[in-house]
Amino acid sequence: MQLFALGLNHLTAPLAIRERVAFQADGLEAALYDLTHAHARPVQEAAILSTCNRTELYFSAEHPQAAADWLAGFHHLSLADVSPYLYAYPQRDAVRHVFRVAAGLDSMVLGEPQILGQVKEAVRRAEEAGTLGAVLHKLFQNTFSVAKEVRSSTAVGANVVSMAAAATRLAERIFEDLAELNVLLIGAGEMIELCAAHLGAADPARMVIANRSEERGQALAERFGAETMRLDRIGEVLAEFDVIVSCTAAPLPIVGLGMVERAVKARRHRPMVMVDLAVPRDIEPEVAKLDDVFLYTVDDLAQVVDAGLESRQQAVVEAEGIIDQRVEGFLHWLQAREMVPTIRALQGHAESLRETEFERARRLLARGESPEAVLDQLARGLTRKLMHGPMSYLNHAAGERQGEATRIVRDIFDLDRNKN
Repeated sequence: MQLFALGLNHLTAPLAIRERVAFQADGLEAALYDLTHAHARPVQEAAILSTCNRTELYFSAEHPQAAADWLAGFHHLSLADVSPYLYAYPQRDAVRHVFRVAAGLDSMVLGEPQILGQVKEAVRRAEEAGTLGAVLHKLFQNTFSVAKEVRSSTAVGANVVSMAAAATRLAERIFEDLAELNVLLIGAGEMIELCAAHLGAADPARMVIANRSEERGQALAERFGAETMRLDRIGEVLAEFDVIVSCTAAPLPIVGLGMVERAVKARRHRPMVMVDLAVPRDIEPEVAKLDDVFLYTVDDLAQVVDAGLESRQQAVVEAEGIIDQRVEGFLHWLQAREMVPTIRALQGHAESLRETEFERARRLLARGESPEAVLDQLARGLTRKLMHGPMSYLNHAAGERQGEATRIVRDIFDLDRNKN
């Protein structure tokens, strides 16, 4: 078994593909169980990371193909539909990849901090599902440590333009003064919380939060001086809002084409900015074709967040150096762990030889044999048995293996220690 990272992200797959393989948060545990238990799958430990920018499986298996087949099948897709966008990293590359992801080096927004929390949430879900074994547990503990070191030792996270800030900048491109606008935020998760902070700083005329859970929506609204609204009322009041930002975990769109068409008609050609940060999308993509509607998705925001990238390139070099060192450290632990069964078997073999020779010596002493002679026989017996394996290995080595066998035995017994 070895570690693999398999998935797709904003660099390899368009949004239309990413949303088809996204996992809903409330279905992750069932998915993990299916991946590792159902139909005798050859996947052991596993964790799933699913965000607006990526869907990735981290797992232990003999080969990544089983996980690729499962990912396509779980989402009712053919492998041919998904495989052009997939990457599969084995062992060393997998470890390096997850370190880079958590440190924000593989994100659409370089150095963005939200991804670390999302990785931690993925690990928590895997723990609850019982699919996080010793290897993945150690991997993610190292991952969190690396991310912390990168953020504290480099400037990768400096001057980060977040998705939330980018959404605000997009609104400012259409409306010069956000203070005169009405803003609707759909959802109450971390991304909407960040958007509320950025848009709220512009002091809009009105800010409303619509969420399924009224309690969570109310708590967020109180922090930012916003109003709350039931999710099912969006269609009735959509025309009142100039800026709409949506990011929920809904499996289907919340804002449909017909709903927006009615709102545009009621607004009489006043522009409307809509930002859809959800994967799968909350707003039907056909909305983008309507006049006076400016619809942006997470992929559109990539152009906005590129600002300041050059100033952070040196920090990226430093971060990559830290990651390379920590990858070697984890792989050393993994290799040492893989040797444990062999070490235990060797110790057991030696102990068995010791017990056999000791019992023989004890019987000889009981018969009245000379202690000196018994000790000599004990030493000779242990020596013969301990040397049997190496001598047999050397005698059976043939051809090109003779030189390698000789070198290995000389190294094991340190035969060249006193050689001048």
